[in-house]
Amino acid sequence: MGNLLGEFLGTMTLVAFGDSVVANLVLADTKGNGAGWVHVNWGWSFGLMMGIYVAWAFGAGEADLNPAVTLFKFLVGGHYDTVAQVIVTMIAELAGGAAGAVVVYFLYLNHWAPTDDPGLKLAVFSTGPARRDLGANFLTEVIATFFLIMGIQAILKTLGTEPAATQVNLNLLPFMIGGLLYALGAGMGGATGYGMNPARDMGPRIAHALLPIPGKGSNDWQFGLSVATAGPFVGALVSVAAFKASGW
Repeated sequence: MGNLLGEFLGTMTLVAFGDSVVANLVLADTKGNGAGWVHVNWGWSFGLMMGIYVAWAFGAGEADLNPAVTLFKFLVGGHYDTVAQVIVTMIAELAGGAAGAVVVYFLYLNHWAPTDDPGLKLAVFSTGPARRDLGANFLTEVIATFFLIMGIQAILKTLGTEPAATQVNLNLLPFMIGGLLYALGAGMGGATGYGMNPARDMGPRIAHALLPIPGKGSNDWQFGLSVATAGPFVGALVSVAAFKASGW
């Protein structure tokens, strides 16, 4: 049960930090309006760092915060025992993403109505393409997710599991993974908003659909399902193949 609570609260923290950064950037009359892409990357990176710490603190030793990562760990073995365990973990992550989005809705309650563009309101919650081409967008998410997962594995391999992997080293892990996310966002995020995480995208997208946001528009389920959800899962499968082929 602690694992599920940790995954829920960790993902909620990730999304609350990340989506609120976007809200501050794009909603009308905020202090950070127009701050720019670098601002977004820093917010998501430190949001992931804090999400991992929160997940650990509440009993989620894996601290996946991402169904694609959970799928990868299950398929390579040694992390999850049953399919049912994987499914409930993914549900906890999805629910955490939705809960984090609800937090952001209340944080910026006074800024939804003055924002005219419904696309910007959806952008607070979920990713979207800079240029819409679902095939190309899907490929972007597959590639970015591959580098996310294999980057995490490279960091873990460098830390090692021997006595040399001290607690101090492990405590730095969230900073390293946060740095990885920053690099991914800065380089690979321009085409699709670097979702790489179905819980980060679909959870808030569901929240957007349910919340009474004035003047909101489409939820763009097509992009959410075919790119932001399917892309990371396929990226996880590609990562599994690369992981096993490498002999890690």
